[in-house]
Parts: sequence; structure tokens; C-alpha cells
Amino acid sequence: MTERIPLSPKEPWVELRTTAEDWRNADPHLLETMLGQMHLIRAFEETVLQLAGEGLVHGPAHSSIGQEGGAVGSIVGLRATDAVNGSHRGHHQFLAKAIGYVAPNGLDVTNLVNAPIQEVLQRTLAEILGLAQGYCRGRGGSMHLQWKEAGALGTNAIVGGGVPLGAGNAWAQQHSATSDLTVSYFGDGAVNIGSVLETMNLTAAWDIPLVFFIENNLYAVSTHVSEVTAEERLSGRGTGFGIPSWRVDGMDPLAVHLAMQEIAAHTRAGNGPAIIEAEVYRFFHQNGPFPGSAFGYRPKDEEEQWRGRDPLVRVAKEMMALGLIDQQQVDGVRAQAQAAMELAVNQLLEADPDGKPGARKIRAELWPSADFVNVGVRGDASELNGARTAEFENHPGAKEEVRFVDAVAAVMDRRMETDSRIVVLGEDIHRLKGGTNGATKGLVEKYPSRVLGTPISENAFAGLGGGMALDGRFRPVIEFMYPDFMWVAADQVFNQIGKARHMFGGDASVPVVIRTKVAMGSGYGSQHLMDPAGIFATSPGWRIVAASNPFDYIGLMNAALALEDPVLVIEHVDLYQSKGEIAAGDFDYQIEFGKAAVKRAGNDLTVLTYLSMVSHSLEAVEQTGIDAEVIDLRWLDRASIDWTTIEASIKKTNAVMIVEQGAQGTSYGSWLADEIQRRYFDYLDQPVQRVHGGEASPSISKVLERAAIAKTDEVVAGLKNAAAGFGKN
Repeated sequence: MTERIPLSPKEPWVELRTTAEDWRNADPHLLETMLGQMHLIRAFEETVLQLAGEGLVHGPAHSSIGQEGGAVGSIVGLRATDAVNGSHRGHHQFLAKAIGYVAPNGLDVTNLVNAPIQEVLQRTLAEILGLAQGYCRGRGGSMHLQWKEAGALGTNAIVGGGVPLGAGNAWAQQHSATSDLTVSYFGDGAVNIGSVLETMNLTAAWDIPLVFFIENNLYAVSTHVSEVTAEERLSGRGTGFGIPSWRVDGMDPLAVHLAMQEIAAHTRAGNGPAIIEAEVYRFFHQNGPFPGSAFGYRPKDEEEQWRGRDPLVRVAKEMMALGLIDQQQVDGVRAQAQAAMELAVNQLLEADPDGKPGARKIRAELWPSADFVNVGVRGDASELNGARTAEFENHPGAKEEVRFVDAVAAVMDRRMETDSRIVVLGEDIHRLKGGTNGATKGLVEKYPSRVLGTPISENAFAGLGGGMALDGRFRPVIEFMYPDFMWVAADQVFNQIGKARHMFGGDASVPVVIRTKVAMGSGYGSQHLMDPAGIFATSPGWRIVAASNPFDYIGLMNAALALEDPVLVIEHVDLYQSKGEIAAGDFDYQIEFGKAAVKRAGNDLTVLTYLSMVSHSLEAVEQTGIDAEVIDLRWLDRASIDWTTIEASIKKTNAVMIVEQGAQGTSYGSWLADEIQRRYFDYLDQPVQRVHGGEASPSISKVLERAAIAKTDEVVAGLKNAAAGFGKN
């Protein structure tokens, strides 16, 4: 007969409940502060729902009414230097952290609201209304609240999207010689999201001080948790990753606080992450001022039962039982909170003379200027001012020949030597003598704590890098082994990293570099070989550089690592083993920001290209004898591209051909052709010509792969076609 051996989780999983003794032993000032914070948050949320009912909240109003206990209980004991981030339903967590920051000594319920607290309430409400005085200048609204000074890293409209970013912030805290921690809040739906589970695994493997706070309010929009998971005790997720986990009644703020004290002690001691699941209940629908029962997915008796467990009432009753407060004083707390919100509203609204009696409108002077719409999509690159720039032709030093891939590793070595903030992370980069291509050769031996070989978890490690960058103490360089893998992490790459600066008001630096390689021709097939330039060029926030030779690579990487924006550095596997000359011993110059390189002067046709297609274009020009001007773009994004050089060439040749290797559908040249025709239509004697790959992604078959991509032969054909258009052969 087979033997059956019961197994136990590696780390404990416990449920914590308070007793009467816990309430007796609790610091009265702690209880007073929790009661005051919860009433301020409740009054704030009631005001938001009221304004939403008046049509003054543009977009959703995800109230947290009923869930205040989990937020206040978990945050009241945190340090100012601890951090929190959360989800779309995050007003309560944001306010708890912000109020705690401006009132570090707690609250006095007899004098609840001082000037700093009043400012927090008004600026938060202004943000939700989309006004310029909001913390994100009106861009964040209800779902994107950030006040970094207070440790509020930002709430997030993508379910689970903020959790990897929280891990990056916690990593930065850990590696900055602090015992600070980060708490990432998310709901019952996010526990089934891959990015959350990936982050649980990563933080446990690396002992990162992240607290996963699960607000289990039982419902998504209308779907009950029992319909989407077989294990409704969501803190059980921790057992699979070796993370200690706590389960508490989130309607009992003291229970949450006591659990968080245990968790903080565990995490601050360097023991890695923890999970806490708080059972809470939102009293209203997913969005707006109606209960869930109004939409038929929740029974009224269930709602009534949970309302009977209101955390505000619970704390007040316990305090009254202990003789710490009476009902008149409790009523006074609520009245003060409501008065503070009335004052905030009066500062933001005025009577609407064109509306119905009693109608209000937002004061016109408080809206952000329409001119602000694109400000802060990326920075102004002023951080590059004064940098030493160089071109191969004018560099005065001696030259030496190296392999392209060796230049990749050498410049990173130099920057890591001179800048201790740089951290490199990605799959297998710490093994195989420099990763799968040797691009990180020698780095792990010299900087073992700053070369991080990650699990295969693209969302987690991309978000980790994003969180590090937003923290500001580190400059992460993330390697994606192949560009297609970035699409696994598309939420973190595009929704989070790419949009962060603009979404949070335009000032948040995001100094992260992503490295990846185009591998067309290597036989790796449809899911490894794409050119990502076209999609990144049409995604806001990203800068893009692509070098065709090792000298330029060094200068472009140095510029990328100096920028305060996210930068995609594209390499090409065909170039790795090619050789080119660099400046001997000089790895400190930059390629001038936004400067293309004219690789061949000509008068008949302007060829715009990048990466390995530069050499293919030069070969094709020599084969055809057409007097084409070949321009290596180098800086590819729309905010950095060298329009000055392009314009001068077009005005000379009156014809353009864009050359790229990859597929037509995700083409870089498509947006560039459109932009050129808009800018220079009057100077063009023919439509913009293009050379690119086929519609299909490259296949494994050597024959089909070659047929799907462009090389010298396709450029030759393109040149001849263009020449026919202006009457030359």
C-alpha cells in the first residue's frame, strides 16, 4: 500500500481575532486616531458620491465606504518613510497615509481638523474632480492618486497592476540601508492575476519587504469570489510561495493594526514579504451611490448584516465601553469631518446660475489649462545639457576594433563602476558568462549585488524595475531576452512605466532602461524575432535608441542611462559578432541627444534606416549606383528624432525611402511615413517609399524566415523602384 504523508506549509498561515483584553490594552490615543481618520475618510467618500450624483465627478467614483477599517488599521502604525500603493478603489488608503503624514502624532477628536489635514482633504477632492490643485494636477482623478512625499506611491486602475511596482519600491528601500517597508493593496480579483502571483514568487525568493494587503470584499463588479476561485480564503495564496500569511476581520481596525504590527516586525527584520487578507465589505456598488442589491447581485439581508459591522461604529462602541468617549463626542467627530468636507467643497464649487435651483458647478479658474494636455508625457531632456558628446569622425583619441557585443558589456561595466545606482536585471543575465549573448559579460563578478538574475516572470521583473525607477534611488536596466517577451509584460511596460510621468502630474522621473535584441534570421520563429520599434514609437512616454555600430552604441547607452525618462535600447543579434572601431579606453561620451548620422551623402534619394539595415542599405546603394543619402536615425521616438537632418536631406533629394527589416503590421516606418508626408509634402516629388518585411511574423523555416524579412536584396529592389519614380535607373 502506498504511504501518504501529510504536508504542512513552509510558513505559518494564521487567523487573528481581537479579544476584550486587546481593546483594554490598546493605546487610547491609537483608538482616538483610528476613529478620527475613519470619520474623515467616510465624510470624504460621502462627499464624492454626492458630487458624483450631481454630475460633477467626470469618470468613476469608486467609494471605499465600509472598507475604512482595513486601510486605517494597517496604515496608522506605519512610518512616514514607509510606502503604500493601491488599486482603483484606493481613496481610503491614500487618505490614511496622507493624514498620517501631516499628523504624525495622531488625531485629537475634540479638534479633529487642522490646516494641513484640511489641505489634504481639499487637494484630494480636487484631484478626483480633475482640477489643477490636485496632487496629480487633475490627471490622476479618482483612480490615480499619488503623493510621493507622504509615501503614497500611486493608486492604479489596472487590477493588480501596482503590485510589481510596489515590489520595486520595497527593493529600493531594502537596498538603501533602511528597514522601511511597502504595502501594496489590491482586491479579491487581483489574487488571480498573473502579475500578482509572479510578484509573490519574486519577493519571496529575494526576501523583499513587500506586504501584500488583500482587501477581500467578496465581489468584483458583481461576481462573487466563490464563482472565480475554489479557495475563498485568499491569504492561502501565500502558502504556495513560502510567504507567512495573516487573515483578519477588516471591519475590526484594531485586529488589522495588531496583525500589521506582527507583519511589520517580521518584514523589517529582513525576513521577506508577508500577506494579510482583510475581510471587508463595500457598502455601495462598484461605482456610484447605489448599493449592490439595486443591481440584483447582492441580497439586501447580506448588505444589512455587513452594515451592522461598520468599522466606525465598532471602534466607537469599544471606546464608549472603555469610557474613552461618549455618543455626543462621537457625533461631534462626525460633524467636524462633515464640516471639513463642506469647506473643501465650497472652495472648489460655486452656484451654477444656468442650472436648476441649488445646482453647483466647478469654479472655472480651477481647471487645468488645455495647454497642459501634453506636458510631461516625457521630460525635456535638460539633464543631458553639458554632457560631453562625440562622433566617431571627430573623436581625437586612438581607435581599437572590438566586437559589438563586447562594447555592450564594456559600457555597462563602466557605468556601473561610476554610478552605484545602476542595477541590471533579467533572465539568465548572471549566468552563461554574460547571459545568452554575452551582453552582461563580467558584470556579476564585479557587481554581484547589482546583477539580478530574475525568475521567468516578465510582469514581475518589469514592474520591479519600474518601481525602482519611480522610487528614484536606483537606475534599473532591464533586459528582455527577446522583444516579444515584452508583450507578456505589456501592462507594466506601457500602462505603468510609459504612462507614469504624465499620469501622476508630469514631474515623476522614470529613469529605467530596457534592453532587448531583434533576432531576425536566427531561426527562433514567430514569438522571438520581432522589431519592437514601431509599437514603442506609437506608445506615449518612451524614448528609443538603436545603434548600428559599437561606437554609437556606447554613446547612445550613456545618454539613455543619463535620461530621466524610460528608454528602450534596441540591439540586433546580427550586429553582436560584427566588429567595429571604438575610441580606445573612452566609455564616457554620449551621442548628441536627438542627432542622426549621415552615413553616406547623396542627392537623389533620402534613405532613413536604423540597426542592421544601415549596412544593408549602404550595400544596396553601392550595388545600384543610385546617389542616395543614407541616414542612420539612431534616436527613433517622435520626441527625439532628428527632424533637422531629415528635413535638410528631403529638401535636397525630394524623395524618401524608409528601410526597416521587420513585419509590415507593427512597422516603425508606417508612422514615420505619415509624419514625413504631413511635414514635407510640398518637397516630395513622389510618395514616401518603404522597404519592410512581410505581413507574417518570421517562421522557423529558413526559407520562410528569409522571405518574411528585409535585407540587402529588398533594399536594392526598393531603390530601383524609387529611382523609376524620379526617372533614374
